[in-house]
Amino acid sequence: MIFDDRICALGEGPLWHPLRQQLFWFDIIGQRLLTRIGDGPEEWHFTEMVSAAGWITRDELLIASETALFRFNLETGVQTHLIALEADNPKTRSNDGRSDPQGGFWIGTMGKVEGPGTPAMGAIYRYYRGELRKLFAPIAIPNSISFPPGGQSACFTDTVTGRVLRVTLDADGWPKGQPETFLDLTALGLHPDGAVFDADGIFWGAQWGASRVAAYAPDGTFLRAVPFDAPHTSCPAFGGDTLYCTTALHNMDAAARAKHPNAGKTFMAKGIAQGQPEHQVTL
Repeated sequence: MIFDDRICALGEGPLWHPLRQQLFWFDIIGQRLLTRIGDGPEEWHFTEMVSAAGWITRDELLIASETALFRFNLETGVQTHLIALEADNPKTRSNDGRSDPQGGFWIGTMGKVEGPGTPAMGAIYRYYRGELRKLFAPIAIPNSISFPPGGQSACFTDTVTGRVLRVTLDADGWPKGQPETFLDLTALGLHPDGAVFDADGIFWGAQWGASRVAAYAPDGTFLRAVPFDAPHTSCPAFGGDTLYCTTALHNMDAAARAKHPNAGKTFMAKGIAQGQPEHQVTL
């Protein structure tokens, strides 16, 4: 089912705000944040690409852009700079991000020209109580930043590798030890994109080019897939038991766009699983 029919060149970063009971998401290339209030669409436009967010209060989001993390007031539109994010590198931008159970915010960066061996590679960072620390690098296309219940581990991927990794976290939410493979999708030719864990610890991952979000048990066993009518599913989010998913037109030629007229729209599927409440960012 289509949740919103506005077409995003590169839909990403869906966030279900637990206080507002409202979905927010991004069109990275279109430099905009989108939502719906009741039956009506609403959006905000920015001067550079924006890609992911966490909620701070009912009215404020933390937003990741090409060059910074900033606070954004949904009622007034006021932006407040928090910290630079690879601001000295015009070849990179932010991509996938999500808040962790300890109140930190993880954010990945990548080259504006995608893929391995490109002029710019990215990294995965964590912002926590005023500190931005680089966690993992180099990363070509950071995705699947997600946290199972309990706050003891985190998952992430470099999409081009086809593997989702899992790393143990300490009490403050910082990684300890080396990441290990949680899912290896290389033999299937699948490309892991954005992901989220539900309240039962099931991993739900969008798979770029596969028109679906797939569910995996804590031991990595495939459970089921939810199909959506767009090839490039980019990131899921849960609002209660409803699964939302952003999609993209990115890298589709005219023939592919004609074949898939719903590509780039944002989808929903009701009664899928019970999501975790999205974690609040602690500044």
